[in-house]
Amino acid sequence: MNEPSPSPARPSPADGLRAVLARVPVGIVAERRQGRSVWAGVLWRPVSVLPGSPSAAPWTALGRAGGEAALLYAGTADIELCRSETGGYRDNLRSGRPVLWVVLRMGPDGEPRPVLAVTADPATGEALTASGDDIVETVAMPDWVRDLVQAFVDAHHVEHEAFRRRRDDPAAARAGRGEPA
Repeated sequence: MNEPSPSPARPSPADGLRAVLARVPVGIVAERRQGRSVWAGVLWRPVSVLPGSPSAAPWTALGRAGGEAALLYAGTADIELCRSETGGYRDNLRSGRPVLWVVLRMGPDGEPRPVLAVTADPATGEALTASGDDIVETVAMPDWVRDLVQAFVDAHHVEHEAFRRRRDDPAAARAGRGEPA
């Protein structure tokens, strides 16, 4: 399969303060399974990513997995690579099991909407769980994505030294002398 290379990012109003330097398109495969309790109807879960933008329409059936789960092509999303997030990418790659965070949003009718986001940054992935209404799951990062993210980190990461402020005379401050804190 021909893996896409990252494309230079065009500015987007959604970028805000994040300077997106590259976008990597990926197709998302999701699993649909019947819940096992009376409180859980249908359960949706992202399970993998495909290279590029497949030509299939979003929510096209791909087959079955494990007998009772249906696999569907959920749609395409871009992994946005930002210089400010390279530390998170690096930590993810060093984890021994690099992952992507995939976000699906359900509509009011309980049916899924287009894929909301995909990220390789652990902090962004964690932040995407804040709404509580979205389905946020990790999927294994394919080797070809890992190689692209590693190349991006190699090209753009700058290590920042931790800076800690120190009082001029901590003992004097404890004794009530010197400048107020």
